[in-house]
Amino acid sequence: MKKIGFLSFGHWSTARGSQARSAADVLSQSIDLAVAAEDLGADGAYFRVHHFARQLASPFPLLAAVGARTSRIEIGTGVIDMRYENPLYMAEDAGAADLISGGRLQLGISRGSPEQVVDGWRYFGYQPADGSDDADLARQKTAVFLNVIEGDGFAEPSPRPMFPNPPGLLRIEPHSEGLRDRIWWGAGSNATAAWAAEIGTNLMSSTLKNDESGKPFHIQQAEQIEAYRTAWKAAGHRREPRVSVSRSIFALVDERDVAYFGGGRDEQDQVGFIDASTRAIFGRSYAAEPDPLVEQLRADEAIAAADTLLLTVPNQLGVDYNAHVIDSILTHVAPALGWR
Repeated sequence: MKKIGFLSFGHWSTARGSQARSAADVLSQSIDLAVAAEDLGADGAYFRVHHFARQLASPFPLLAAVGARTSRIEIGTGVIDMRYENPLYMAEDAGAADLISGGRLQLGISRGSPEQVVDGWRYFGYQPADGSDDADLARQKTAVFLNVIEGDGFAEPSPRPMFPNPPGLLRIEPHSEGLRDRIWWGAGSNATAAWAAEIGTNLMSSTLKNDESGKPFHIQQAEQIEAYRTAWKAAGHRREPRVSVSRSIFALVDERDVAYFGGGRDEQDQVGFIDASTRAIFGRSYAAEPDPLVEQLRADEAIAAADTLLLTVPNQLGVDYNAHVIDSILTHVAPALGWR
């Protein structure tokens, strides 16, 4: 069995054919797609976070709205860029959204990826300390966030409070029990995956990672997952961790699918640079009729190694078509692979 959800980048544009033409469109359609995915039996609704872009950016209002409209489906991010976050304010927002959803939040966080502007976190009022870089900034904020969502008190109460306080030091409120175990780290390398295991977060691995061996993407990603699980075991954590991978997968079952995705594009891994010094490998997309698609996916070692699969959806094609994409995988592909 495998949990299957969708991951939306939340693009909007006025380009021809786009059904998401504004931020309002994307937000309302994201909620509607989560509701539709739950009705279809999917397990998760996840949303990307990109700043300074015509994409989803402020996750917690959306997560809370989805939580209020659904009752079962997991709700998450893939991923929140911690360089931009105030970790205490984020802990309040996350606690509130998790309580609204009844404890269904699955928060993916990370250092983030290259953004639309140079050093965008500086415009949010943040900068690395002397002698450190933006990766250090993200990890420092992550440490604070993970600590405060544990629920322990740390703030000295006022001797003359407006309202009576409980005894002892005060914690961030609202606190949601169990949220700490539902935090994921988006890792781009084997080393960061091992670090995620050491700090006790779940692992979220996307459709790209640092090219560390020249092997096919799915093999490198499977090796990353193995490195994570080895480090998790060595750290001695008591619970079982979760691992997700993302893929673009389309079952060609009608004329629309063939028109959109039947051209044979992106059937090979791609290699490029995500910054001046980091060589990355981008995983292939999958698009075929159900029977050959099942065989292609059966050979993907990283999907086999993960317990959660996130289907990246073309959100600008609208809620109805994306619900069809999800349903096609759940109906025509997942059972044949033993995922359902």
